[in-house]
Amino acid sequence: MADTNDIQAFIQPYHIPEASDELNASLKTMAEGFAVTDGMIRKIITEFHRSMKQGLAGDDQNELPMIPTFVNRRPTGRETGSFLALDLGGTNLRVCQVTLNGDTTYELVQQKFTITLEAKASRLWDFVAECVGVFLEEHDLKPDPGRRTIPCGFTFSFPIFQTGIASGNLSMWNKGFTVPNSVGRDVVNLTQSAFQRHHVPVEVVAVVNDTVGTLMTSGYSYPDTQMGIIFGTGTNAAYWEDLKNVGKWEGDKGGEMVINLEWGAFDNATTVLPFTMHDNKLNRKSSNHGLQVYEKMISGLFLGEVVRNALLYLVDQR
Repeated sequence: MADTNDIQAFIQPYHIPEASDELNASLKTMAEGFAVTDGMIRKIITEFHRSMKQGLAGDDQNELPMIPTFVNRRPTGRETGSFLALDLGGTNLRVCQVTLNGDTTYELVQQKFTITLEAKASRLWDFVAECVGVFLEEHDLKPDPGRRTIPCGFTFSFPIFQTGIASGNLSMWNKGFTVPNSVGRDVVNLTQSAFQRHHVPVEVVAVVNDTVGTLMTSGYSYPDTQMGIIFGTGTNAAYWEDLKNVGKWEGDKGGEMVINLEWGAFDNATTVLPFTMHDNKLNRKSSNHGLQVYEKMISGLFLGEVVRNALLYLVDQR
C-alpha cells in the first residue's frame, strides 16, 4: 500500500528501464489506477463501518445486507456426534461426514464434486441430490434405526435472506450461476424436492452461509473465534454481533447472533472503492451488472478477467 503523500512509491516498481517511453507511460497510467493510498483506505473503512450500521438498522439495497443468520449459540468444543454436511461453493460441492470428538477435535470423511457448467446454468438441485446419493452409497450411510432420513447441515455460499435456521430465500445468484426459477425461493425446499425426486433419504435441518460455516468450524476448535472470512471463488464474511445493535431484528434482543455481511455487495454505488477501467469493463459484461462489485474486484472468479482486461489495454497502446 502506498503512503498517502507518496503515490510515486507505488508506481516506481512498474517502471521498466529497458522498455520504451511509450510502454512506461502506459504502465504508469495503469499503476496510478490501481494505487491505493492511506487516505483512500481510511475513506473506505469509514464508509464500510457506516454501511454496516445502516444495514443492521434496516434492509436497504444501497447498504451492506447484514443478514441475521438465526445462529445464536457458540460452539464449546465439547459437542459430540456424527453428522452429514453439504458445502456448496462457487466451484465445488463437498459432501462430508463429520464426527465431533468432544475435545475440540473432529474427523472428516469427504468427497468433492466439481460443479458442471450445466449444473450452474440449469440443473443445480438435481446435481446436488445425485452427488449426495453417490456419497451415501459409496460410504454405506443409512438413516439411524427408527428414522426415515439422515439429518444434514447445508452450507450455501450464495446470498439468502434467512427466515429460520432451516429456511432461506435466494436473493440473487453470483459466481457465474444462473439457475432459473430459484431466486426468491427457499433453497432448502428446492434441495429437499430434489432429494425426494432422486429418492435420497436426507433431510436438511440447518442452512448457513459458507462464512458462517467457517466461523462455527473454527469456533469448535478455537471457541474465541469472532469472525469467518472467505477468499475464494467469491468473498464474504460473518461475525458475532450483540443483538441489541441489530435494529431490524424483531425477536429477543438479548444475547448475540452471527451476522452474514454479504460484503461482496459493498459499494455497489461505486463511490469509494478504487474502480479502474478494467473493473468497470468486467462489471458491464457480467451477468449481474452493478451488483457484487467489491467481490468482482478481489475474488478468484474475476481476477483473471481483470488482468486480461489490463493486458488488452497495454496491447491497445502500441
